[in-house]
Amino acid sequence: MKYDILIQNGTIVDGSGKTPRAGSVAVKDGKIADIGARVKGDATTVIDATGHMVSPGFIDITNHSDTHWTLFDYPSQASMLRQGITSVIGGSCGTSLAPLVHGSVNAKSIQKWVDVSQINVNWLRMKEFFEELQRHNVGVNFGTLVGHGTLRRSIMEDAVRPANMDEIQRMGYLLDQALEEHAFGLSLGLTFSHGRPATDEELIELAKIVAARDRLLTVHLRDEGKDILPAITETLRIARASGARTHIVHFKLLGRDTWNQSSRALHLLRSGREEGLDITINTFPYQCTGSLLYTLLPPTNRDGGKNVILHQIKNPQSRRLLIANLRNLTLHYDAIFIASAKHTPQITGKSLKELAEDWNITPEDAFLDVLMVNDLAVTIYSKTINEKNMEAIYREPYAYFATDGIGYEIPNTNDIMAHNVTHPRSFGATAQFLGHLVRDTSLLAWEDAISKMTLAPAMLLRLQGDRGLLKKGAPADITIFDPAHIQDLATYQNPFQYPVGIPWVIVGGVVAVQNGELTEKRVGAILLAG
Repeated sequence: MKYDILIQNGTIVDGSGKTPRAGSVAVKDGKIADIGARVKGDATTVIDATGHMVSPGFIDITNHSDTHWTLFDYPSQASMLRQGITSVIGGSCGTSLAPLVHGSVNAKSIQKWVDVSQINVNWLRMKEFFEELQRHNVGVNFGTLVGHGTLRRSIMEDAVRPANMDEIQRMGYLLDQALEEHAFGLSLGLTFSHGRPATDEELIELAKIVAARDRLLTVHLRDEGKDILPAITETLRIARASGARTHIVHFKLLGRDTWNQSSRALHLLRSGREEGLDITINTFPYQCTGSLLYTLLPPTNRDGGKNVILHQIKNPQSRRLLIANLRNLTLHYDAIFIASAKHTPQITGKSLKELAEDWNITPEDAFLDVLMVNDLAVTIYSKTINEKNMEAIYREPYAYFATDGIGYEIPNTNDIMAHNVTHPRSFGATAQFLGHLVRDTSLLAWEDAISKMTLAPAMLLRLQGDRGLLKKGAPADITIFDPAHIQDLATYQNPFQYPVGIPWVIVGGVVAVQNGELTEKRVGAILLAG
């Protein structure tokens, strides 16, 4: 038989958790046509994978390329492909690009990251969003969850308060329609302004709709710091009352004062699973987190939404109280660095302590001034994660890999991204996980690590057609990497660097990365929940 692609002499890590084995993989018409110790036949493209592992394409189950608009601005999704990621799931952490009721109103939900005056939203329903996205020939496969905050803005506009039963029912109608149109589930962002007021009643009612269709509920916890245990308990309560399969995203314990709660946090999760709750988690392999600066405000000062927060900052009396509350948090301002700032890109890369010294003001005043002049649209990274805790999380059998990142291209000097700094996970998360945690520290066996990046998330999402597995008849999404040399080159100072050691990536039977370079063939598919 004449194949499209024949991969020879590789070590096959098929995603199932089975021991790696020597073998070959043949691809034809977008599918894996044969796999085994020896595959006979000719091929248009023959790849010698000597010294390399051949795995299913990696699946990023928590991705933000949609809400940061890079699916449209950078449709190649180069920084995802170059790290071996062939499928991404958007709509994460409570915000999605559909469904909408009024495009202009819902654009506000992404104004924290995007200049909404420069974008065009010409869809409302989920199926219309998918139709539009297909016209852009995205480089990776894409599926989405429905953002809870997006539902709230659709029904309640800018109101930041508990929803009444009529509003909950209208949100439920939008959610169910989007699930019917193949969204993978519902995402909660309970730490953000439009997620914080949600009551158990609201969250459970919506989660029941998810459970009825056997879709997934994902949760950005209400608190990842000192109140992480109550936040986990809340999530377990929602899962128990609704019956929804529940997945906690970018699970971590933020801040030195919280690190000692790691064993108790994991015990809560294990207890929930032993009780019969279907609870899983994911995390990214870095000690620095990337987030919105305003989410570091005390919880009581985050309530009310953007305008209320800005009023607190600008009003002298409320500002004094806010500063006092910030001081009680004992934040480490020398470890909080500006990644992007909407109106003042010149401050990127500096810590809040440095800015305070430059401006001859207190760190708390610098914190608030940066938020005020940028209309809260400020992202940061800060070293607040303990590596031993991160390793303990990855050892849990129900813990999966995710980037929590964004697909980019390396910017040119005229690109706005050249003046901002993204988290290195957007360029090197898979290499950091496999190169550092798996190879250098022997945290996991190769087959277990690959499963956490492929079949495990595919099964969680109920992806169709054996995606996430190297198996005859499965979609030909394949990543070939060098286990001895895979390395993350992205840094916090210069994150716009692709990893090394991932020479070949195949999406839907088409070579997307060849000898470490993009081929510019963009054949990503829309992933549809069954």
